[in-house]
Amino acid sequence: MSRASGVPEVTDADFGEEVIGAELPVLVEFTADWCPPCRQMAPVLSALAAEEEGRLKVVQLNVDANPDTTNAYKVLSMPTFMVFRDGEPLRSMVGARPKRRLLEELADVLRPGTTTR
Repeated sequence: MSRASGVPEVTDADFGEEVIGAELPVLVEFTADWCPPCRQMAPVLSALAAEEEGRLKVVQLNVDANPDTTNAYKVLSMPTFMVFRDGEPLRSMVGARPKRRLLEELADVLRPGTTTR
């Protein structure tokens, strides 16, 4: 898997605790070793995790090693980014993107007291 420095990996076994049970909003990158765009996103995710610490939890899930979660959320393309808040998926975004665009797409999630639906 294309590991982003400072970004923990979650698995089928701990997805419920680490993502669904998280107090903060969570950005999950569904990724794979064989995915070049996923490798491009590693430094973006590392920077985002560091800059938004305390407001957003950022994690990665290897789709090949964790088929149950991947199938449960119908993830077909990599990278897929899913945002969860209060245990619920709010949105899904497919494909690599610059940090600025990712931040724009997360702006309403990062703003305190807002809901996304």
